[in-house]
Amino acid sequence: MAVYNSSEKRHAQSERRRIHNKALHSEVRTSVKKFLQFVTAGSKADAQKQYLETQQLLDSGVRKGIFHINTASRTKSRLTQRLNKMGVS
Repeated sequence: MAVYNSSEKRHAQSERRRIHNKALHSEVRTSVKKFLQFVTAGSKADAQKQYLETQQLLDSGVRKGIFHINTASRTKSRLTQRLNKMGVS
Protein backbone atom coordinates (compact mmCIF):
# COMPACT_ATOMS: atom_id res chain seq x y z
CA MET A 1 0.00 0.00 0.00
CA ALA A 2 1.27 3.45 -0.86
CA VAL A 3 2.39 5.66 1.99
CA TYR A 4 2.27 9.09 0.36
CA ASN A 5 -0.38 10.76 -1.76
CA SER A 6 2.12 11.26 -4.55
CA SER A 7 2.98 7.57 -4.59
CA GLU A 8 -0.71 6.65 -4.68
CA LYS A 9 -1.21 8.96 -7.64
CA ARG A 10 1.86 7.61 -9.40
CA HIS A 11 0.68 4.05 -8.90
CA ALA A 12 -2.76 4.89 -10.30
CA GLN A 13 -1.20 6.57 -13.34
CA SER A 14 1.12 3.67 -14.05
CA GLU A 15 -1.75 1.22 -13.73
CA ARG A 16 -3.84 3.18 -16.26
CA ARG A 17 -0.89 3.30 -18.66
CA ARG A 18 -0.25 -0.42 -18.23
CA ILE A 19 -3.84 -1.30 -19.11
CA HIS A 20 -3.83 1.07 -22.10
CA ASN A 21 -0.49 -0.25 -23.40
CA LYS A 22 -1.66 -3.83 -22.94
CA ALA A 23 -4.74 -3.11 -25.07
CA LEU A 24 -2.65 -1.56 -27.86
CA HIS A 25 -0.20 -4.45 -27.75
CA SER A 26 -3.09 -6.89 -28.04
CA GLU A 27 -4.51 -4.94 -30.98
CA VAL A 28 -1.23 -5.31 -32.85
CA ARG A 29 -1.04 -9.04 -32.15
CA THR A 30 -4.62 -9.47 -33.38
CA SER A 31 -3.82 -7.50 -36.53
CA VAL A 32 -0.79 -9.69 -37.24
CA LYS A 33 -2.88 -12.83 -36.76
CA LYS A 34 -5.52 -11.53 -39.19
CA PHE A 35 -2.80 -10.79 -41.73
CA LEU A 36 -1.40 -14.31 -41.41
CA GLN A 37 -4.89 -15.77 -41.86
CA PHE A 38 -5.33 -13.83 -45.10
CA VAL A 39 -1.93 -15.00 -46.32
CA THR A 40 -2.76 -18.60 -45.48
CA ALA A 41 -6.10 -18.30 -47.27
CA GLY A 42 -4.38 -16.79 -50.32
CA SER A 43 -6.44 -13.59 -50.29
CA LYS A 44 -3.98 -11.09 -51.76
CA ALA A 45 -6.17 -7.98 -51.62
CA ASP A 46 -7.23 -8.57 -48.02
CA ALA A 47 -3.66 -9.39 -47.00
CA GLN A 48 -2.40 -6.16 -48.58
CA LYS A 49 -5.04 -4.11 -46.76
CA GLN A 50 -4.35 -5.83 -43.44
CA TYR A 51 -0.60 -5.39 -43.93
CA LEU A 52 -1.00 -1.62 -44.23
CA GLU A 53 -3.17 -1.52 -41.10
CA THR A 54 -0.68 -3.63 -39.15
CA GLN A 55 2.21 -1.46 -40.29
CA GLN A 56 0.41 1.68 -39.09
CA LEU A 57 -0.34 0.10 -35.71
CA LEU A 58 3.29 -0.93 -35.26
CA ASP A 59 4.57 2.54 -36.17
CA SER A 60 2.07 4.09 -33.79
CA GLY A 61 3.22 1.74 -31.04
CA VAL A 62 6.83 2.78 -31.60
CA ARG A 63 5.93 6.46 -31.37
CA LYS A 64 4.06 5.84 -28.11
CA GLY A 65 6.92 3.81 -26.65
CA ILE A 66 5.03 0.51 -26.53
CA PHE A 67 7.38 -1.27 -28.94
CA HIS A 68 11.10 -0.91 -29.49
CA ILE A 69 11.85 0.39 -32.98
CA ASN A 70 13.87 -2.71 -33.91
CA THR A 71 11.06 -5.02 -32.81
CA ALA A 72 8.59 -3.19 -35.03
CA SER A 73 11.05 -3.15 -37.94
CA ARG A 74 11.71 -6.87 -37.61
CA THR A 75 7.99 -7.64 -37.51
CA LYS A 76 7.26 -5.45 -40.54
CA SER A 77 10.13 -7.06 -42.41
CA ARG A 78 8.83 -10.56 -41.75
CA LEU A 79 5.31 -9.58 -42.77
CA THR A 80 6.66 -7.98 -45.95
CA GLN A 81 8.47 -11.19 -46.81
CA ARG A 82 5.24 -13.16 -46.38
CA LEU A 83 3.38 -10.67 -48.57
CA ASN A 84 6.04 -10.75 -51.29
CA LYS A 85 5.89 -14.55 -51.42
CA MET A 86 2.26 -14.15 -52.43
CA GLY A 87 3.31 -12.08 -55.44
CA VAL A 88 2.07 -8.72 -54.11
CA SER A 89 4.53 -5.86 -54.27
